[in-house]
Amino acid sequence: MQRSPRKSDTFSNRQARRIALAAQGFGGARSTAKATWPTVERTLRRLSLLQLDSVSVLVRSHYLPAYARIGHYDMGGLDRRGFGAKRREYFEYWAHEASLLPLHLQPLFRWRMAEAAAGRNIYSGLAEFARDQNNYVEAVLREIVERGPLSARELSDPGKRNGPWWGWHKGKTALEYLFWAGRVTTAERRGFERVYDLTERVLPEEILDLPTPAPADAQRALISLAAQALGVATQADLRDYFRLPLDAAARAVSDLVDAGELLPMTVENWRQTAYLHRESRIPGRIVATALLSPFDPLVWERARTERLFEFHYRLEFYTPEPKRKFGYYVMPFLWGDRLVGRVDVKADRGAGTLLVLGAYAEPHAHPTKAVAALAEELRHLAHWLGLSHIRVGERGEFARPLRGLLS
Repeated sequence: MQRSPRKSDTFSNRQARRIALAAQGFGGARSTAKATWPTVERTLRRLSLLQLDSVSVLVRSHYLPAYARIGHYDMGGLDRRGFGAKRREYFEYWAHEASLLPLHLQPLFRWRMAEAAAGRNIYSGLAEFARDQNNYVEAVLREIVERGPLSARELSDPGKRNGPWWGWHKGKTALEYLFWAGRVTTAERRGFERVYDLTERVLPEEILDLPTPAPADAQRALISLAAQALGVATQADLRDYFRLPLDAAARAVSDLVDAGELLPMTVENWRQTAYLHRESRIPGRIVATALLSPFDPLVWERARTERLFEFHYRLEFYTPEPKRKFGYYVMPFLWGDRLVGRVDVKADRGAGTLLVLGAYAEPHAHPTKAVAALAEELRHLAHWLGLSHIRVGERGEFARPLRGLLS
């Protein structure tokens, strides 16, 4: 049972969770049978973007959100449409962070590309490099024009790895500036290495020919997409989805409220006003089971995750091992409409084994039922990743019963 929201609604936190989960595509049927591409595409369109990240201790993060919502699907299909030349349906750009987005959204980011080209709303180090090394940047662009798609290390003068940008050499820094400015984009990825080419040689002509909206119009459209994807959100949550400027996001929210597209609401224990898209639905219940990537849109904004789920979540990738509380790659475990645990996982592909290094229960978790659901979810995950074994370590409240169920 579900209904449409009204302006006068006040929601409990549990109702807010269900709205958010439904908007994010949770609660539908999941299967170990391989989903068709249209099913995958509907899920990705609902989210509007997939965050990219280099950490691959389990699998690259952008593959996981679709799996969490629909179950088994072909990752190669996403590769072909996201990074391939023949069936491209997505493009890469800085949206939330580095992201993969549907092609039709490209015009909505041209204002950001123009800002970057002018040295505004871009990492200060990149803007400074572009100013100080303008001749070199233009030489890199000419080399791509003449030679075609290139990775940073294939440039004739890539420079040494001694800069502040994660050890980038000057060639990589120049290419990333050109990428921000929209002059080049990702032609393909080799492994996870980005190969750059001119944007006009990569994107389809019908996308390039789309009109460029005014910045305010594009930002309103992005806030609307964020509202549809989040279900229930504060202004800060909406702004964070596509990392919009503070003032621009505030104007866009105000305009969409005036237009009746966003409905201001009150949510129990939220200090800020909540907003719903007028097409949002309020489900009577949500039945979901999923392990979530640290970069899943449901949990990537940590303050919102704590507000919705009473779940304090931080990445520990860059924390020295002795100081980690839960582990290196910790996935929140969604069961029903709550986050009931967290699991530190790793894929040992050489041994064909999914390693569960730690499995921790939240205080409100039902121990017997939750651990049974987690065991089943780990079986599905291992199957999808082509791993034939699961080995559970010692850490965490779920570890011992999980070993019993998976032995």
